[in-house]
Amino acid sequence: MDIRKLQRVIIDALEDVKGQDIQVFNTTQLSDMFHRVILASGTSNRQTRALASSVAEKVKDAGGAIISMEGEDSGDWVLVDCGDAVVHILQPAIRAYYNLEEIWGGKSVRLKSSAEASIAGNKTAHRRTTARRSG
Repeated sequence: MDIRKLQRVIIDALEDVKGQDIQVFNTTQLSDMFHRVILASGTSNRQTRALASSVAEKVKDAGGAIISMEGEDSGDWVLVDCGDAVVHILQPAIRAYYNLEEIWGGKSVRLKSSAEASIAGNKTAHRRTTARRSG
């Protein structure tokens, strides 16, 4: 699966379960093992597990694979390995303590919301249609 599509599926899955402070880091220059690290916060053990479950389900539904999941027992920090993207879902205190943002580069990838992505797709389709008519 294309990394941008995988990234979008993961973000949508996190947003569906009200994941907070979602950040995506491009790690292609830092690691050959994966291309993205995605961080999100959940407010409770139950929510972090629900976020991880949502990610796993949506990635599988989109044709992707889940390599492994770790940390579901405690729910303080759940890691979902989606192959080209690794998702860390943490409770805020754990996230602040480990500060993974610093490890993975400090500058996150700019993301369009689902609505922005849809609008951009519609504009592109409109430009193609207009170009065909005038050509």
